[in-house]
Amino acid sequence: MTEHRNLAAQARLWAQKWRWYERSSLPWNRARIHWHFLRREAFVRWPVHGNVLEALDEGRLEVGAHTLLEPGVWITAPALARVRIGAGCFLNLGVMLAAVELVEIGDHCMLANGCFVTDGNHRFDDPGRPVTWQGFTSKGPTRIGDNVWCGANVVVTSGVTIGERCVIGANSVVTQDLPPRSIAAGSPAKVLKTIAYGETGDRVSPAVVASSDLRRR
Repeated sequence: MTEHRNLAAQARLWAQKWRWYERSSLPWNRARIHWHFLRREAFVRWPVHGNVLEALDEGRLEVGAHTLLEPGVWITAPALARVRIGAGCFLNLGVMLAAVELVEIGDHCMLANGCFVTDGNHRFDDPGRPVTWQGFTSKGPTRIGDNVWCGANVVVTSGVTIGERCVIGANSVVTQDLPPRSIAAGSPAKVLKTIAYGETGDRVSPAVVASSDLRRR
């Protein structure tokens, strides 16, 4: 009898956790997420992960018009944290945005598969507690300017500002601010070239692209 009671208690606890972890996939919550995006003239393809619905309901997740989130995007913004995504952005498969205070992405940005942008760091300074229980620290907001293109698996760390119209090479780790119109790559990322515009306006010189050895997917 005791064993049955214990099993029932375990099942109830498991069901509560399942409902919490899978809350975005519950049909009524999924519909509410799509409704939020519809009202913003944006679009999200399923599945989307993280506490997206709560952040949308509380106004802590801002998404601009014509922005598209591809499947597997994960946005986490607990407590008072905020995430701002500008208009006309494209977040490809598996992009993750993790905010402790503020993660901000400008207008018309492209984040390729697997990019990770955060303003936080895991704490590990207390030897008496598991790392998973120690919480987070932050060096300040992480900001990506307008018209930035991040290649596949780019990581942008806490407190970093990337200027407008930067291009970040695949698999780079951005640990320091980057000035506008930079082509940067590496771990840590370093500026390889400054983009120079000719009389044609926003068209990048082919010589600049070739010299940086970056290729559009």
